[in-house]
Amino acid sequence: MDALKDKLKEVLASVLPITAIVLVLHFTICPLSTSMLIAFLLGSALVIIGLTVFLFGIDQGVEPVGHGIGNTLGHSKSFAVIISITLVLGFFISFAEPDLHILASQVDSVTTGQFGRLLMVTVVSIGIAVMMTLGLLRILKSIRLKYVFTIAYGLIFILSLFSSFDFIAIAFDASGATTGAITVPFMLALAAGISAMKSEKMSSEADSFGLVGISSTGAILGVLVTGLIFNIDKLNGTLPEQTIAASNLLVEYGSKLTRIAWESLLSLLPIIIVYILFQVFAFKQKKNRVIDISRGLFLTYIGLVIFMLGVNGGFMEVGTQIGIQLASMSSRLPLLLVALLLGLTTVLAEPAVHVLTNQVEDVTGGTVNRKLVLLFLSVAVGLSILMSVVRILLPGLQLWMYLLPGFGIAAILAYFVPELFVGIAYDAGGVASGPMTATFSLAFVQGAAAQVPWADLVADGFGMIAIVAMMPIIAIEMLGALYKYKMYKSAKAKAKISKK
Repeated sequence: MDALKDKLKEVLASVLPITAIVLVLHFTICPLSTSMLIAFLLGSALVIIGLTVFLFGIDQGVEPVGHGIGNTLGHSKSFAVIISITLVLGFFISFAEPDLHILASQVDSVTTGQFGRLLMVTVVSIGIAVMMTLGLLRILKSIRLKYVFTIAYGLIFILSLFSSFDFIAIAFDASGATTGAITVPFMLALAAGISAMKSEKMSSEADSFGLVGISSTGAILGVLVTGLIFNIDKLNGTLPEQTIAASNLLVEYGSKLTRIAWESLLSLLPIIIVYILFQVFAFKQKKNRVIDISRGLFLTYIGLVIFMLGVNGGFMEVGTQIGIQLASMSSRLPLLLVALLLGLTTVLAEPAVHVLTNQVEDVTGGTVNRKLVLLFLSVAVGLSILMSVVRILLPGLQLWMYLLPGFGIAAILAYFVPELFVGIAYDAGGVASGPMTATFSLAFVQGAAAQVPWADLVADGFGMIAIVAMMPIIAIEMLGALYKYKMYKSAKAKAKISKK
């Protein structure tokens, strides 16, 4: 029960600031309809309950399964077996990721079917499967992360030169959205399980991270290649109307429950099936252990359903409405300030962020404090959403003008910071853009883009998740540089003392 209480305190500290921002805006400059406000408050309560149960279930179920599979694959001497299992696993886990379906549905509706939901989910999942497999082989072959990321983003840069701005925005958004509530805990545990088999402790620590970042590049490659194959130069966009019925909020939430419950089951089903297969043929765990993991998986499912119901029931509509209202004002200052505040707070409510920061603290034995990582991530995402709004407000400021220098700086920094921080940084870029960002923040930015006359809803409305995925990489690598400097100063001080 103590662990559950700790999770609840953590979640309350994350979600309440977002709720407070919306309430302040409602009672000051952005009044919402009564039904929309009540739906949002109900959604906030569901997010708190769901996220608490979800994170508790992850600890008890998903992480042990991923770690066990990683250990088993690490012992396997057949690369054919490893490649086959990870390709299949990578595809189905990505295909079932709720965040990816949320983004794909938004792309489908905004582009009126020009880039369909099923097509996008499929090509992204293929890309994820391929890059996740290469990421695991990298761990086994002890290839340095900086080389892998340099090659991957070099290839992305080349493809981007031949792609339309619309597909570039959607591709980078997909890389952030696909690393969500299910994929991140599983990938982190999988990487930790395989890297734990290595004899060198420092190498094992560094290899525990980076798989999420490598996998997310597959989503970008998948969408860019698809855009080139279909040769679509421009995607036309219209913002679908977001309304909440004033009649009966229970009916409103109830209508979403069945779909969310089914999608959440699909999210966990690949992990459940794989666990059963590994239990029969490899793990052979005792009954008590199986019961504990099964209970953890069940709690993960229940928590995910409640969490996604809260997000879909109240968050997206309110996000769009606030974006529209703020962008309609004569002064741009409120829009910019709210964008910054949203970024600072929404990242703290991302489930995968807490999973990552906890694992960072565990793997480093507390050397890298999770609160410090959270602080760096919060500032990075705050600046990201602010930059997204600035891009909408300034005609001619295009996405590549952020991404090209940003990822270039990230690639250069990777050669000057400890390997451990390179992996953490690229993983952080993926986890910072989870369900809260893909719903509330993206809806907010699209609402603003729809209201600014010169903004393009597809090219400017999308791309926010891309910036959110980029900025934490730079922030964590800067934290790594600071850590390296402190270690250098500490070693220098010890050397002086020993000389005396």
